[in-house]
Amino acid sequence: MPKTSDAPAQKGLPGRKAQAARNDGLILEAARAVFLADANAPIAAVAERAGVGISALYRRYPSKDMLLRTLCHEGLRRYNAEADAALEDSDGWRGLVGFLERVVDADVHSLTVHLAGTFTPDESMLPDVTHSGEVTEELVRRAHASGRLRADANANDLGLVLEACAAVAMPDQVRTAELRRRVLAMLIAGLSGKGELPGPPPEAGEFAWRWEPRSQR
Repeated sequence: MPKTSDAPAQKGLPGRKAQAARNDGLILEAARAVFLADANAPIAAVAERAGVGISALYRRYPSKDMLLRTLCHEGLRRYNAEADAALEDSDGWRGLVGFLERVVDADVHSLTVHLAGTFTPDESMLPDVTHSGEVTEELVRRAHASGRLRADANANDLGLVLEACAAVAMPDQVRTAELRRRVLAMLIAGLSGKGELPGPPPEAGEFAWRWEPRSQR
């Protein structure tokens, strides 16, 4: 499971700013663990797990909504970074497979599965949302061009693959990672398989409803 590292943020910073960067890393790491276990957990549980005072947490994140939004936005940025890196690969199929493996290892989609609808997205996320759609489409286009990706698979199918892997959860993190990679390997084999998939593929925006507040559904 990925953890927020404080080292890069601290490098070269004076004492007070370095401490603030450390606290921010601890808070986001703790928030991920707390809210993936229970999206309804109070923000005080994050402060306790992070080992910081509640006042220090509120100075950085005045509300739970803001903390959840930041947590998911960081996950989106990680997704985009991995997609951008995959586009550097000259082999479209290899780039796509490597991208899926890295995103599964980073456990990005657990945030989508567990936290969608628990906060209000804002316009600051829109550029990264748009970019994620564009790079995913390009990864799929290149994989199709390689001749390895089945013709009836589209970019929205990748979300289903990643969420299926995120659904695998064991008490032991090492075993969770092993089983997720096993499931991913089977799904990748299906992406390069023959025959026809049942039903129409997911449509663009078909899952957008999940990001609406759960109380309004």
